[in-house]
Amino acid sequence: MRAFGRLVADKEDTRQVFEIMNALAGRSIEWGYQRLMDTPQGGIQAYQQVELSDRLQDRDWLSSFADGTVGAAYLAFIDSRNLSAYGLAEESAKVADTEIEAAHPRAWYARRIRDVHDIWHVLTGYQTDALGEACVVAFSLPQTRSTGFGLIAAGAAVQFMRARTGHPCGRAVLQAWRNGRKASWLPGEDYEALMAEPLEAARARLGIPRPTLYERVPPQTRNAYLGGQG
Repeated sequence: MRAFGRLVADKEDTRQVFEIMNALAGRSIEWGYQRLMDTPQGGIQAYQQVELSDRLQDRDWLSSFADGTVGAAYLAFIDSRNLSAYGLAEESAKVADTEIEAAHPRAWYARRIRDVHDIWHVLTGYQTDALGEACVVAFSLPQTRSTGFGLIAAGAAVQFMRARTGHPCGRAVLQAWRNGRKASWLPGEDYEALMAEPLEAARARLGIPRPTLYERVPPQTRNAYLGGQG
């Protein structure tokens, strides 16, 4: 809860997200890894154990994707925000008692969930403002069954509702959760192949609709949650 309070005060404090996720992971990693192993494509991914952070840090690889693809949209997304896959990994490594870098298949799966976060931003259409981050973690809750995502999403929704912005901020978070329930199971995707797909075609194939309620909130209001710096 202390970590959540610090995150509310500063949404850029990514370390607090990992503190929360580490504390409340429960059996979500075991559940996700087993589900991955129960699918033919997921079994291949688990056997190959590609480290997505390494692939997503490869500028030459990312630059090879054609305009309009998931890969091109991802590169534009991280460049416009000065983000990187290694930066995310470095923040997660600061958490005490984490085993995410362990040489173990389940730790590899946990790193996979960490490393696809910004790809899920691109696929879902949510930006990196406070409301967009809340929506992505709400979308991630049914995809991963991690209680940490639930705490962050619910807490952020409450903060937005208490701020009384006059816009559907809380309902946007709820819609994101519903979209996550309806979409295909993203942790099992072959992300190297996915990056080459046209973005709109990938969204349609995966059953990810437009975030209509989020889009109704003016950009200048998406950081206006109670307790935040916006």
